[in-house]
Amino acid sequence: MHVPDGFINAPVSVAAGVVAAAAVAVSLRGARRELDERTAPLAGLVAAFIFAVQMLNFPVAAGTSGHLLGGALAAILVGPYTGVLCVSVVLLMQGILFADGGLTALGVNVTVMGVVTVVVAYAIFRGLLGLLPPTRRSVTAAAFTGALLSVPAAAAVFTLVYAVGGTTDVPIGKVFTAMVGVHVLIGIGEAAITAATVGAVIAVRPDLVHGARGLASPLKLRVGGELVDAPAAAAEPAAAGAGSTKKVWVTGLVTALVLAGFVSFYASANPDGLEKVAADKGIDAKVEEHAAANSPLADYGVKDVDDARLSGGLAGVIGVGVTVVAGTGIFWAVRRRRTEDLTATSTPTAPSASAG
Repeated sequence: MHVPDGFINAPVSVAAGVVAAAAVAVSLRGARRELDERTAPLAGLVAAFIFAVQMLNFPVAAGTSGHLLGGALAAILVGPYTGVLCVSVVLLMQGILFADGGLTALGVNVTVMGVVTVVVAYAIFRGLLGLLPPTRRSVTAAAFTGALLSVPAAAAVFTLVYAVGGTTDVPIGKVFTAMVGVHVLIGIGEAAITAATVGAVIAVRPDLVHGARGLASPLKLRVGGELVDAPAAAAEPAAAGAGSTKKVWVTGLVTALVLAGFVSFYASANPDGLEKVAADKGIDAKVEEHAAANSPLADYGVKDVDDARLSGGLAGVIGVGVTVVAGTGIFWAVRRRRTEDLTATSTPTAPSASAG
């Protein structure tokens, strides 16, 4: 659903940019409360994973494909504020390096694909968790539902933005029906990927899933064929082992590299939901050439590498690497700022000397 340059007029693009900038500013402050020593590097990994999975377009219907938006996944894994930042980092890397999503439309893309998906998905996720039993299965089910509904919600908001600032005169009702209809189907894929990923992380490290905090089950031992709560002395080593994130980080990074560097070659070549609707309804009549069209990585290929498989794979690996480095750097900086704030708050102020 990457909006290119030329779809939205300048005034609305600027307004969307202001909204996106405000959302990122609020998220930078909110992320300080969500990130700690373990989750800061994992947030960079989440951004890289979203970048990789977005390269895997899957077919939906009538010559149309879809891909993960990632807002729901990021919000549930690392928190809603950090989730907005994760998606924003991905969109920035895609726009600058790969000419995917217009630069003048960056504010629209961050607002629609980042802010809307995170807010809708996380609100639904938390609401369902308040109604469901406090179990890991409930987290996975709530993640599925939140992700499913976040995608058509983003499509509806894009249609609203286009109704206000679209550069072509088209029947908005038909655009709305087409956009929401196809993105309901894409939402099913989004939900499946989100639930599978969240479920996989919960299975091995529930303590690292922001949305699953407070749901950790006590350590169990099998005694006489029955499961019983482990004594505190036995549980301590397990709790200590839960502090390391190196294995999860390495596994996640390798997975992202494989997806972007190899599996992406087999992704659907059909246009995604927005591209298909734009072509069918004529809203792409004034689309502009991307400012980074001459980038050596434009269109997810490496310039001057003739082999399509090798070119796309290299571009995917480079994208994952750049995204994980940029994301990790940003999230460590946010985490360090929080530490500095806490230190400044906890340091007592020296009493001033009184005269005479």
